[in-house]
Amino acid sequence: MKMILSGCTGFIGSALTQRLLDDGHTVILLTRKQFVGRDSSRPRNEMGELKFALHTIYWDGKTIGDWSKHIDGADAVINLAGELIAGKRWSVEQKKRILESRINSTRALVQAMKEAKEKPKVFISASAVGYYGSVEEGDVTETHPKGEGFLADVCAQWETESHDAMKFGVRVVNPRLGVVLGNNGGALPKLLLPFKFGFGGWLGNGRQWFPWIHRDDVINAIVFVLVSEQVNGAVNFVAPELVNLKDFCHVLGEVIGRPSWMPVPTFVLRVALGEMSEMLLTGQNVVPHKFQVLDFKFRYPSLHEALVAILSSRKHR
Repeated sequence: MKMILSGCTGFIGSALTQRLLDDGHTVILLTRKQFVGRDSSRPRNEMGELKFALHTIYWDGKTIGDWSKHIDGADAVINLAGELIAGKRWSVEQKKRILESRINSTRALVQAMKEAKEKPKVFISASAVGYYGSVEEGDVTETHPKGEGFLADVCAQWETESHDAMKFGVRVVNPRLGVVLGNNGGALPKLLLPFKFGFGGWLGNGRQWFPWIHRDDVINAIVFVLVSEQVNGAVNFVAPELVNLKDFCHVLGEVIGRPSWMPVPTFVLRVALGEMSEMLLTGQNVVPHKFQVLDFKFRYPSLHEALVAILSSRKHR
């Protein structure tokens, strides 16, 4: 298939790009950075020619440009673009960047799809479990209402912007991502840092839910959604085994052979991180209900095996 991918240089996007290339698809990357592929790992035919095409197209992430012509005739558009949520302290300006980077990129992609003569079959536009806000009790499936707070508002507006593509017949899927775990990025390196200095522990009271998913399962789930025409709307991208943050830290400490004994008090997080601390002090018991109904097979359904796989591969790098 011919794929259009934004956010291709990020933690998820870079891995997804390689997977799509390995599967033999034509991939067009919309990026503000230069992407360097790994030719040696790409499949070739008996003549030594690449079996697919990789194109890197510049865009500004907010306006229609020459890049939009590539939307015409594409089979799928995957939108992962957006300012890092935890990249900086949430000043008024940073919150504006977080929201606008998502709204503007999604709006530009939808506008390009609207103008295309041959529309894409599916638009996968990312979201996050932050949509649900803080939910202390009960299972949270895809039908759970929107929560309160900055992240919930961002996710709701982000998803709403993508839904305009449905007006002209494009299937829209919104992966509501949990905390994505993997090598070389994401949340895990930051969570590991205190353990390395012997100060491993949970944040706040540790009872907040910690919906997580291995990056390999994110990639597999996106590929699954691409070809599953019955999947649409919000989909919870989380592992089936849900834990709270205290349990997560205990398992992490067990896997790396370090104690998990020193919690970070709530007031310290609030002073250090300001409003962004809410992202760490609240959570939801998110359930991958749609994937369970469709019998999607998670490669890493349990936290212990996911962390063992990630951390053992880090040792061999």
